[in-house]
Amino acid sequence: MPIQDKLRKCFKEGDKGERHKGLRRIEIKKEKINGHLNKAKHNYTAITTFHNTGFSDWSASASFYCLYHALLALLAKYGFESRNQSCTFAFIEDLVEKRKITLTKEELKEIYDSEVREDLEHSDKILDIREIMQYSIMTAIENKEYQFLLDKTKRLFDKIRMEIEKE
Repeated sequence: MPIQDKLRKCFKEGDKGERHKGLRRIEIKKEKINGHLNKAKHNYTAITTFHNTGFSDWSASASFYCLYHALLALLAKYGFESRNQSCTFAFIEDLVEKRKITLTKEELKEIYDSEVREDLEHSDKILDIREIMQYSIMTAIENKEYQFLLDKTKRLFDKIRMEIEKE
């Protein structure tokens, strides 16, 4: 579905005000932006905490939600909130296409790539790693994969945070 069609659908869903549905316009408030950034930082810290306490499978979820809250902060900066992950990614992709932010489509696809449909077990996309760890019976992530996840999360989080802090 073309991005503009997806966004129209997301805004229509958001207008209904239902739980976990769509996008809607909100008042731009520093508290909301900073709240999402603080949650992102909290989740970034959790990546290492989970790993160090023997719950590294949860590091993948913390990684994804660190970046997701950073993206929600970016939406809030533009006066929107999202109640749906695919709508969030569509909105960010639209910002990328319109060159309102310097994040690239390739960087966004490092978090989530809807085109990855086969061999998900070997995907290096952060959402795919989170889903594998969350829904599988594995209780630990390998150290090499953990370090990869931590490094990728930091690099992307820093870039998204710079976008939010730009005037």
